[in-house]
Amino acid sequence: MSRSPLYILKFNPILKDKIWGGTKLKHLLNKASTSFSVGESWEISDVEGDYSVVSHGELSGRTLHELLEEYKEQLVGTKNFQRFGTKFPLLIKFIDAKEDLSVQLHPGDEIAKQKHNSLGKTEMWHIVQADKDANIIAGFNQSVDKELYQKHVEQKSIKDILNYEQVSKGDTFFVYSGLIHAIGKGVLLAEIQQTSDITYRVYDWDRKDSNGKYRELHQKDALEAIDFKNEEEYKITYTPVKNGTSSLVECPHFVTNLIEVDHSMTISHKELDSFVVYMCVEGEALLQYNSSGDDVKIKFGETVLVPACIKSINIQSEGVKLLQTYI
Repeated sequence: MSRSPLYILKFNPILKDKIWGGTKLKHLLNKASTSFSVGESWEISDVEGDYSVVSHGELSGRTLHELLEEYKEQLVGTKNFQRFGTKFPLLIKFIDAKEDLSVQLHPGDEIAKQKHNSLGKTEMWHIVQADKDANIIAGFNQSVDKELYQKHVEQKSIKDILNYEQVSKGDTFFVYSGLIHAIGKGVLLAEIQQTSDITYRVYDWDRKDSNGKYRELHQKDALEAIDFKNEEEYKITYTPVKNGTSSLVECPHFVTNLIEVDHSMTISHKELDSFVVYMCVEGEALLQYNSSGDDVKIKFGETVLVPACIKSINIQSEGVKLLQTYI
């Protein structure tokens, strides 16, 4: 029995209620939800128990995990399949913070493998929308060592040594493993990260969950994984290019670019040996990839996965901004 050829894939979003979530994912990004506290839309996920399901075409109803097991390097590329096997290496999300997220950090690959048999968690954020005076936390506002950090944790004054960055649409941040961070209230963003759901929470603003309990903190694990050096730049400086590509993040875990099109642009994937993810953060576009007319429309707030076997796409748009991600 012949199998269906791969095409540009869309998936049903996996919506996550959060104590800090709101309604922007529904009202701004058109996610189907009746909840008033949706914090995350998992656009592409291979996290066990949260496998993305194809929403259209001949492969509709199949999970990303099933496709990986069947199509292997055709889906993700030869090197990625050799490196990750049947585990899709990235988790793609939109996040709506109606309230402040907890102050947290994530372990790198070494600690994550040792403690959780998992990948680490390096991620990046691209601000899609931000309310007036909204901010994020990234790193410290002064030189901090282990002793000073522990003192502030014990005194519940850690917020006094955190670095606050006011944000606006288009701002981009590289949140490497070990960097203490938090998304502030009023921020809607796109997040690209390694496939890992490991978070070490160090401060949660002394709030209680729906059962009246404080959420668990992970001080011991966090202390082992935290980066006190803060040597890497976490705010990305870039200049958007009309009908061109701007580099945002290039690291061992993923590469992300911003592509802005207001007419037509052809993009080659021939040299990548990788799947390519496109997240629409403004406008809409038609993605063309073969001569048989199998075009795919991508709108603001939508995400598509271009399999590695598709070597070129043409973007037609009167105005669109896309985050392009591959390994």
